Amino acid sequence: MAYVLDILSSVGSVLLVGALLFAVSGVWPPLVAVESSSMEPNVQKGDMVFVMSEQRFAGPQATHGVVTAQQADGYSRFSGGGDVIVYEPNGDERRTPVIHRARLWVDAGENWYDRADETAVGAADNCQELRNCPAPHAGFITKGDNEQTNGAYDQVSGISGVVRPEWVIGTAEMRVPLLGEIRLQWNQAGTAVARVTVGPA
Repeated sequence: MAYVLDILSSVGSVLLVGALLFAVSGVWPPLVAVESSSMEPNVQKGDMVFVMSEQRFAGPQATHGVVTAQQADGYSRFSGGGDVIVYEPNGDERRTPVIHRARLWVDAGENWYDRADETAVGAADNCQELRNCPAPHAGFITKGDNEQTNGAYDQVSGISGVVRPEWVIGTAEMRVPLLGEIRLQWNQAGTAVARVTVGPA
């Protein structure tokens, strides 16, 4: 009987912690495992990241709950300007979500080439040569922090189109180094777990 009570107590504790994390974050699952290296050195492969709804505690600089690197003005997350977001690439719920930094907000039809970081647009010399320019719809231009694996914006490299606000799952708030490795190992063993990718690595 004591064994059964111990199991029930453990399960209850896990459920209570999960409910508390959900209450704070507003998203489920509130923890995601990072499975590649394109946010390094600021977020490492194998980290567990706590994700919060972008609408919670959004500051005055935020656009749709997200502060972009161009808006940052001293605001930073994970050693860089602006928010790191978790989003569904091209709004496809079946694809593994991506965790990258929101670099700028663009309006529908905008020629955003002149506001772009010239090192992140590939070989394009103008908007006409740049994928997703003019912007097909309003949204975020995103990019991983790892310049070795993710030198171009996601919208240039083909990871995703301009990220609509409804594709954003939430903002990354904190990381626990290496804890995500456990979830990634379970995933390789065939267990469904929450995970995010950070682009090619």
